[in-house]
Amino acid sequence: MLIIDLQYFGNVIYYKNLINSKYIIIEQCERWQKMSFRNRCSIAGGNGRIDLSIPIIGGRNSDEMIRQVKIDNLQKWQKVHWRSITSAYNHSPWFEFYKDGLEIFYNKHYTFLWDFNFDLMQWVLKQLKAQVEIAFTNEYKKIYDEPGMIDMRNKILPGTLDSFAGESPVYRQVFEEKLGFIPCLSILDLLFCEGNNALHLLT
Repeated sequence: MLIIDLQYFGNVIYYKNLINSKYIIIEQCERWQKMSFRNRCSIAGGNGRIDLSIPIIGGRNSDEMIRQVKIDNLQKWQKVHWRSITSAYNHSPWFEFYKDGLEIFYNKHYTFLWDFNFDLMQWVLKQLKAQVEIAFTNEYKKIYDEPGMIDMRNKILPGTLDSFAGESPVYRQVFEEKLGFIPCLSILDLLFCEGNNALHLLT
């Protein structure tokens, strides 16, 4: 059993943990955590890693409960993110296969970050054809010490990616000849590059 935070297109390590746990509990009782992947994901462009960040009302100093964190839609972030994703992956093997279903999320208005991230998680799991049972916390606990419980909250962070590099699945990336292989990118990178083989690479 895995307990984990909800992230914006979590990276391949995030989804590797989800898929190999089968039963996961998403933390919904925490307060906003800055410097995390809750509103940020990393893709690979022609010049290297690109961080896409969703602006939130209150910015980094927000102290809202995670389900109450609001997106700052005065900024045209959806257009910017979709343009960046298209530019990075329009020549990838599986971009045409996924783009229509994915673009819907970047044209739909979302008020809360949680709702956007959870819809994306469900979309990813559906594309992976992964059988994962999801539940949610009903209270915040700093420590989970129950037998069989794996607590990955605040473990997969921008500042900890180097420690997970050896666990990242290896596959052919769009700009690998120019940049070399970049580990621990968003699950989008794996889907666009490997398509139906993505689930196999995560298990």
